[in-house]
Amino acid sequence: MTGTTRHGGAASAPEYAVVIPTLGRPSLHTCLTALARAAGPKPAAIVIVDDRRPDRGGPVHAQVPDELRAVTTVVAGGGRGPAAARNAGARAAGAVEWIAFLDDDVVPGDDWCEALARDLSTASGRTAGVTARITVPLPPDRRPTDWERGTAGLATARWITADMAYRREALESVGGFDERFGRAFREDADLALRVLDAGWTLAAGSRRTAHPVRPANRWVSLRQQAGNADDVLMTRLHGRDWWGRAAAPRGRLPRHLLVTGAAVGALGCAALRRPRPAALCAAGWLAGSAEFAAARIAPGPRTAREVATMAVTSALIPPAATWHWLKGLLVHRRAAPLRATARPPRYEDAPDAPAAARAGA
Repeated sequence: MTGTTRHGGAASAPEYAVVIPTLGRPSLHTCLTALARAAGPKPAAIVIVDDRRPDRGGPVHAQVPDELRAVTTVVAGGGRGPAAARNAGARAAGAVEWIAFLDDDVVPGDDWCEALARDLSTASGRTAGVTARITVPLPPDRRPTDWERGTAGLATARWITADMAYRREALESVGGFDERFGRAFREDADLALRVLDAGWTLAAGSRRTAHPVRPANRWVSLRQQAGNADDVLMTRLHGRDWWGRAAAPRGRLPRHLLVTGAAVGALGCAALRRPRPAALCAAGWLAGSAEFAAARIAPGPRTAREVATMAVTSALIPPAATWHWLKGLLVHRRAAPLRATARPPRYEDAPDAPAAARAGA
């Protein structure tokens, strides 16, 4: 049953649930502790979706603060990715009017609950979702690394589900998150565009959430290239204008394709014993790789480790991006534009999630 909550003399606000997909990282405890301490009306329910594979890791119950155990439920996500995990969490959240999605590595602000209640109580009837203000703390005593700068971009990302509250009715009307997005990439933009196409609106909220830069090894930029396949799916579903509609940066894929083509051309011409064309292609590959590396090194700390990492990964990223783009073209070749087809299956009609367990069990 949907109800309202009241905090002090504040106007009544809709009940809400919080859904947090997790991979069992220690940051989950930090996130939940900040949520427990935040001033304002607490969530009616908290659903933690353990999205690790069943054979990996121990229980996440121990990371739940005592203050939140009574309203916290843990659901098994099965390792199918954040989109599927959020759908599972929404199904388990109960009949609340609003669902606030948080990532397990964010830190809600001191008045997060109060600000969220204010955001929700002032939302119009056609407002499907309310964003948060994301901040990314960066080192104050040096220039940020390439990875840190990339994370800092989340502060200006539109509709990011690191902290995004959605009206349940709006989620149900468009079928929830599209589970074909198996990574934490583009699933938030896809949902927002479908919601807007359905006639809803999205609003900017006042609550503040910090997104610390999580530790990552020097090859993280290579793993990120898998997102090029998701960009292919976005284009299939939403058309070539989705970049502008979602205010998403286009990235360097066209240059990566050219640089990779030059490398392939150099190898092919060398195999055919055509030294001059091979040299020209190799020069093009070298120039493209050097320009890419320089563009990544210049704004960074320029330490020996960072420079070496940028030099090596700048040579490897173009072929990796090209590979994932080609893979996306193959995997998503039959994905039809959403404007011409029915929406994805409604998430509440999907098979039931595994049985939930109370955090205190």
